[in-house]
Amino acid sequence: MIELRPLPTLRPPVMGRRYAVASGHHLASQAAARILEAGGTVVDAGVAAGLCLNVVQPDMTNLGGVAPIVVRRANGQVATISGLGRWPQAATVDELLRRGGDISGGILASVVPAALDAWVEALAAFGTMRFADVAAPAIELAERGFPVNRFLRDNLTSAAPALQRWPSTAAVYLPRGRLPQVGEVLVQRDLAATLRLLVEAEGTTTSRAVGLQAVRDRFYRGDIAQQLAAFCQQEGGLLTTDDLARFTVRQEPPVRTTYRGYDVFGCGPWCQGPVLLQALNILEGYDLASLPHNSADSLHLILQALLAAFADRHAYYGDPDFVPVPVDVLLSREYAARWRARIDPRRAFAGMPEPGDAGRPAAPVPPPAPRRAGGREGAADTSYVCVVDSDGNAFSATPSDGVLETPLVPGLGIVISPRGSQSWLDPSHPACVAPGKRPRLTPSPAVVTRPDGFVLAFGTPGYDVQPQAMLQFLLNLIEYGTDPQEAVEAARVATYSFPASTHPHRYEPGLVRAEARIPEAARAGLQARGHRVDLWPQWTPQAGGVCAALRDPAEGVVAAAADPRRLSYAVGW
Repeated sequence: MIELRPLPTLRPPVMGRRYAVASGHHLASQAAARILEAGGTVVDAGVAAGLCLNVVQPDMTNLGGVAPIVVRRANGQVATISGLGRWPQAATVDELLRRGGDISGGILASVVPAALDAWVEALAAFGTMRFADVAAPAIELAERGFPVNRFLRDNLTSAAPALQRWPSTAAVYLPRGRLPQVGEVLVQRDLAATLRLLVEAEGTTTSRAVGLQAVRDRFYRGDIAQQLAAFCQQEGGLLTTDDLARFTVRQEPPVRTTYRGYDVFGCGPWCQGPVLLQALNILEGYDLASLPHNSADSLHLILQALLAAFADRHAYYGDPDFVPVPVDVLLSREYAARWRARIDPRRAFAGMPEPGDAGRPAAPVPPPAPRRAGGREGAADTSYVCVVDSDGNAFSATPSDGVLETPLVPGLGIVISPRGSQSWLDPSHPACVAPGKRPRLTPSPAVVTRPDGFVLAFGTPGYDVQPQAMLQFLLNLIEYGTDPQEAVEAARVATYSFPASTHPHRYEPGLVRAEARIPEAARAGLQARGHRVDLWPQWTPQAGGVCAALRDPAEGVVAAAADPRRLSYAVGW
């Protein structure tokens, strides 16, 4: 009789020969598969999934939000798309303070919506399909609706007072004058109509390139732009039609490092993308594989490396168009070695350490800030999608900005990105508010390759936990030899001993949160080293929702993994 053994994970890794997809919602993953089966590329499929996430995860993403993207082509070229909006030209520290200075969310924190332009730029540069083709699944989901799940219901419940305050939002997300129940169908007619307006603009053209430009023009220079600006100003915001008309996302070279023979690519210091790479550089100098997995010895080094990178994030990261960010220094081996010399394997930093000397003036380490109600800190916003094919093409994107923190624009069914909340009102800070400047973004997708043809796209929601969850996932793969799903499901820890990204930038020196599955001996060992350990539940969405898709050249197999902590699902063929 054959012995049936339980799986070592809650889900098996999804494997195939042609493509693998993982995203924050099963309907988005299925939409990507539909596009691939219709002959689309990984980019066409990724954009289709991203647009669907803007529909089926309105609590966490939005077409009017952000969507940073990393694309890897089969020829080895890697590019990023800076799917992040800019502050209006009227936005100055003095003006925001004059209006109350609360940029923790809402209209005052509005920057130019970037997601739509990011999706279109990805299609124009790397895709093959028209906008109408990839938007079709999202339009169907918005028009016909989809069943509300418990995660969405819980997020809407937590934000119910804000939703009730905004009539345009309440009309959609509090149908029948109450919160939708699990299993009820949520329809978003205005959002569907906006997507159809964009398809209509494309339909008046003959060439694909001109059609995609027409989509952009209608959103940023046409009737949609006029509605966005008028509503923002009516509600007390600063966005104008000129701010919208002058905006465009850009393709930008990735930041890059190597770790034990793997090339790791991320977005630049306009987001927290380099944090992952800095932590890897520091950890490469230790023999992590000789330390037991999720032991106090290994977790302490991981947390200290992360805290070093967060100290530099605070001190140096900002929009490179406005501040000189010393990326080459921060990602150098010599700089990582200097950080290792400061890390005590037996004692934790008391709080966020002083930043490294990167040859530039650094923002000072702030004093601990008291907890404060409101803002996006801890909010469940952001999703993720990745697609990989058998040729080694890869798409990695982290869309964000849901409806919980800022009102819907009446008639459009979208929000105006409140991502300005991740700026500072301190003029000495590199991420300080300035006209036309980008906030320092938390969403930060990544791609990993190896010279033999191995390709991995991965990322996660999770606010400041994003690079922390991504680092632990990657170390599980590389150092401990787990399969992708095991790497996703392994218990995690996170440090909070640095100023949070979102205003008012809460800072909790020494705090580490650990899932209860972390061994008790490891938790005790961390406390003995000076970490202040708080317990999360055994499985918590606050620890991230990592998704990954990879190509293994050895067997010609593609595989995907999705995090059961959230709604993530993987598909493949």
